[in-house]
Amino acid sequence: MKDFIASAARFVRDEDGVTAIEYGLLAGLIALLIIGGVSTLGTNLGTIFTNLAASV
Repeated sequence: MKDFIASAARFVRDEDGVTAIEYGLLAGLIALLIIGGVSTLGTNLGTIFTNLAASV
C-alpha cells in the first residue's frame, strides 16, 4: 500500500503530463482556428468567383 501511495504522490507532483496536455489543447485550438479561417475564406472566394462568372 505504501508503494501505491508513493506512486500516486509522484504522479500528482509530475508536471510533464500537464505540459503535454496543455500543448495538445493549444494545438487543437490552433487547428480549429485554421479550419474556421480556411472555410470562411473558401466560402468568400466561391462567392466572388460566382459573381465574377455571372458578370462575364
